[in-house]
Amino acid sequence: MEIDFKKQDGLVPAIIQDAKTLKVLMLGYMNKEALKKTKKTGKVTFYSRSKKRLWTKGETSENYLHLREIKTDCDKDALLIKATPEGNTCHLNRYSCFNELDEKDISFLLKLEKTIEQRKEEMPEGSYTTKLFRKGVNKIAQKVGEEATELIIEAKDDNDELFLNEAADLMYHLQVLLTHRGFSMQDVAKVLEERHGEW
Repeated sequence: MEIDFKKQDGLVPAIIQDAKTLKVLMLGYMNKEALKKTKKTGKVTFYSRSKKRLWTKGETSENYLHLREIKTDCDKDALLIKATPEGNTCHLNRYSCFNELDEKDISFLLKLEKTIEQRKEEMPEGSYTTKLFRKGVNKIAQKVGEEATELIIEAKDDNDELFLNEAADLMYHLQVLLTHRGFSMQDVAKVLEERHGEW
């Protein structure tokens, strides 16, 4: 990883992002030693401009930032660090220094969509998704209908686990159908956004 530490007197800004929610947690600065220690220990470490020394986030509060991924920008003079926070990140005891909310993460739905798209392209043997694609739109649409019916049935009972499992099955098969037809969740989101004022 090539990083230009010369532009800003040996320091580069490091934007810290929650690896799961993708929310921005904080901004710090790193020099070569801080980056090296971060990689070695797996705990995000900065260079403190006020204390003139390295400091590992959480060294006093134990609210560590556990390293997941490091990326550089196009000019090689800034870092994007994805980390898993242990506790609140901000010294004001907030999730984020930018007052972001620790909302429930739904980005997995986008990962699932990418996986389904990959299955359609590669058609790996033994994959349930591959089998659906090979059977065609009629079978996929039938599965969406079946899962919707099962969800309706479970909605009338008190078993939350079964209800959520049927909801997950419906969303998965709906994503397969969208992918088969050449659409994405973003296309659906666009329609919902356009209708938002009607609700």
